[in-house]
Amino acid sequence: MSTLMSIVIFTQPGCFSCELMRVYLEAREIAFEERDISKDTEARRTMTETYGSNETPTMLIDEEVIIGFDPGLLDQILDSPASSDSVN
Repeated sequence: MSTLMSIVIFTQPGCFSCELMRVYLEAREIAFEERDISKDTEARRTMTETYGSNETPTMLIDEEVIIGFDPGLLDQILDSPASSDSVN
């Protein structure tokens, strides 16, 4: 995984899938920014209007939007080879 990858997760209290996502990322030692849509109205607006999601967790990996917690899909994305513009 590229160390330059930007990860943001939109969450809310009481969301079991949000907790699973958090644990998954922490277990993989992946840094992420968490935005609580229950406290941050701008985060809620961004999640719904910009990324077209009405569900938490919604994850943004660089510009790719993932709605819901799907560890298999996350493994594929996070373990994919670095982009061609990275230094090998």
